[in-house]
Amino acid sequence: MIGGLLTVIATSPWIRAALRHGAIILAVLLFLFSLRRSGERAGSLADRLETAEKANDVQRRMLEAAARRPRDRDDLADRLRGGEF
Repeated sequence: MIGGLLTVIATSPWIRAALRHGAIILAVLLFLFSLRRSGERAGSLADRLETAEKANDVQRRMLEAAARRPRDRDDLADRLRGGEF
């Protein structure tokens, strides 16, 4: 039974052409799905990078503000008197 089916497939040019075109279409569809998935992954990585950059910017600004803070009460009082605050 299977041998007869293979003989029909092997001898019929129409069936061979349909199978060849079907295989090509399947390969193109799989390629497009793969391309879409990699695009989604790249988009999520870009979002993650943007979020990390924002968090790093906030942390950097907090560290800069902490570096400029008065060291003790006397330093705070001097700054307030001098109008530097």
